[in-house]
Amino acid sequence: MEGMTRVPVREQDPKVRATNFEEVCLGYNEEEAVEEAKRCLNCKNPLCVQGCPVSINIPAFIQKVKERRFEEAYQIISESSALPAVCGRVCPQESQCEGKCIRGIKGEPVSIGKLERFVADWARENGIKPKKAEKMNGHKVAVIGSGPAGLTCAGDLAKLGYEVTIFEALHEAGGVLSYGIPEFRLPKTKVVAAEVENVKSLGVKIETNVVIGKSTTIDQLIEEEGFEAVFIGSGAGLPRFMGIPGEQANGVFSANEFLTRNNLMKAFMDGYDTPISRGKKVVVVGGGNVAMDAARTALRLGAEVHVVYRRGEAELPARVEEVHHAKEEGIIFDLLQNPTEILVDENGWVKGIKIIKMELGEPDESGRRSPVEIPGSEYEIEADTVIMSLGTSPNPLISSTTKGLEINRRKCIVATEDTGATSKEGVYAGGDAVTGAATVILAMGAGKAAAKGIDEYLSAK
Repeated sequence: MEGMTRVPVREQDPKVRATNFEEVCLGYNEEEAVEEAKRCLNCKNPLCVQGCPVSINIPAFIQKVKERRFEEAYQIISESSALPAVCGRVCPQESQCEGKCIRGIKGEPVSIGKLERFVADWARENGIKPKKAEKMNGHKVAVIGSGPAGLTCAGDLAKLGYEVTIFEALHEAGGVLSYGIPEFRLPKTKVVAAEVENVKSLGVKIETNVVIGKSTTIDQLIEEEGFEAVFIGSGAGLPRFMGIPGEQANGVFSANEFLTRNNLMKAFMDGYDTPISRGKKVVVVGGGNVAMDAARTALRLGAEVHVVYRRGEAELPARVEEVHHAKEEGIIFDLLQNPTEILVDENGWVKGIKIIKMELGEPDESGRRSPVEIPGSEYEIEADTVIMSLGTSPNPLISSTTKGLEINRRKCIVATEDTGATSKEGVYAGGDAVTGAATVILAMGAGKAAAKGIDEYLSAK
C-alpha cells in the first residue's frame, strides 16, 4: 500500500564509518524530505504533538515541508524548540512523537526526526535565524549551564524580552552536546556551535569558565549582581562506579572522562598534547546510549570493543538505532554478564576483567527483571582499558553552596515538574540536575517549563 513505508535515510557504510569520526547518518535531501512529508496525514487530533516534550506543532511544520516552504517550517519549529538540528539527530523519536504517529499503526510512522533535522540544516545553510523579541522587558535572569536545559530556558526567556546570561563551567558552551555526544552522532562545529550561535542571536550572553559554587554563588548572583531569577541546568556530571576490586587501576575510565577528552578536547587527533589511552582491547560496562557512544568511539580509535551488560538485549536501555549501528560497526555484545573484578598487572595497569554470567530473575519494583548471578560461571577476558558507563548523578557543588536549596537522597535538586520552582524563591531548576541522567529532549522540556515558570513569577512581581 502506498505511503506505508518511510523514505529511507542515507548512511555511511559501516566498514567505512568505523574508521572515521564523520557523521553516520547523512539525512534527507530536499526531494527525499518532500516525499516523506507527503506521508503525513495532518491529523485533526495530532497525537505526535502530545508525544513531544517541547510540544512542536509537528503537522504544521511538515505541511510547510510538503509545500517546499522550508523557512516557514523552521520558524514553526523555532517557536517551540531552541535546538532543532540537535533534536533531529539525538531524540528518541521512536518512543515519543513517532511512537504516537497514526501512520505507525498499519505501516511505518512518519520520519518526524529526520524531517526536523532537514529543516534545521536547511535553515543553517541558508542563514535563517529564529525571531528575536521585539522589545526588552527590563528583567535580568541567570542560567547555570549551557546544555540542552539551559539553552532552551535561555532561548525561551530571550524571546519574551528578558536579559539572559548563561554561566558555563567549561571553556566551551553546549554542555553534554559538546562533551558527551560524539562527533559521528552530533557534529560539534556544524551543528552544536551553530545552535549555540542561534541562541546568542536572540540576545543571550554566555560566560564560559565560570564555576557556580567556586567562581561565584547563586546567592551572590541574586544579592550582588542584580539577577531576579536563576535557572539551574547544570546537568549530572558525576560518574558512578561499581566499587569492585581493581577499579582504581590505570586504564579504567568513566564514560564521562573518556567522551569528554575525545569530544571536547579532541584527544582522538594525532599530535594532541595529552592523548587518551588508546586501548587495543576495550571493555565498556553498561548498556545505555552513553555506553554505545563510548564503545563506538573506542572502536574508531582502533580497538576491539566488548559491551558487557548484566541484562539481555530486550532490556538494553540504549536506543534501538544506536545498538543497531554499534553491531553493524563490529562491536561485540556480552549480554547477561557482569564484572566482578578488574585484573591489574604489576605496574598498576589493567590487564583483564573477571566476569560472572547472569540470568534474569523476578521483576523489581519498576517491572524490570532483576539479574541474578549464576554461581561458578566466572571467567576472565583480556583487556587493557575498561570504561564504566553506569550512569551519573549531579555534582553537589551548587546545592552545597546555595542557602535553602532542598535536595533529595540522590543529591538531585528538588523542583516542581510544571514550573521547575525549587524550595528557594526565585530559583528554578530542571534537566539532569533534577531527574538524574536522562535525555536531551526531556532536559529541553524542563528548561521550557522553567522559562514559563520564571516568566509567571517575574510578571507577577
